[in-house]
Amino acid sequence: MKKISRRNIIKFGMLGSLTGILGVGNSIAKILTKPTPREVEGPFYPVADQTDKDADLTKINGRNGLAKGQHIIISGQVRNISGQPVKNAVIEIWQANANGRYHHPRDPNKAPLDPNFQGWSVIKSEQNGTYHFKTVTPGSYPATKNWIRPPHVHFKIYKQGYPTLITQMYFPDEALNKTDLLLTQKRATEQAAMIANRVGQQGNLIIYEYNIILS
Repeated sequence: MKKISRRNIIKFGMLGSLTGILGVGNSIAKILTKPTPREVEGPFYPVADQTDKDADLTKINGRNGLAKGQHIIISGQVRNISGQPVKNAVIEIWQANANGRYHHPRDPNKAPLDPNFQGWSVIKSEQNGTYHFKTVTPGSYPATKNWIRPPHVHFKIYKQGYPTLITQMYFPDEALNKTDLLLTQKRATEQAAMIANRVGQQGNLIIYEYNIILS
């Protein structure tokens, strides 16, 4: 499994230190004591394996094109409820592309696929529990005739000694968050824990922070 190192962050166009952007001593240092809320896995968990599952979802090995849409970094830290970093936790993410469509055979959405979008990633948290993905802001899509899902990223985290966590990360300032049938079932504190923080920007690359607490 591949992961993004600090050296690789530079390849993503981030010339400054990601630690400085996130302001360690700020949000990461504010230890959360409650586990990240759980959420349903959803119907589009990847069913077919793929060769490229690295941390950069904006390109596929062997292709020259880049994924369409707003490119972003999602970075954070995996901790336990005592505030200790959890290293080598396996972190999977999967999501819709910028058009709101999953690379999944059962997605009924007629929005176009993006042949340059990886769609799924599997990495491990680093020694200090941190992780980094480069991806695109996922598009919204119709779940039913009356329900439009807001942009979100699915997470699945597992580590020996901890229950597997399946959750969804939402984006700040999205109007559809207020009407989502999943997110609105959560208490206000739980919703806040599931919505990422926008913490910076490097050129056209937007940076979000999303910390994860395992029970």
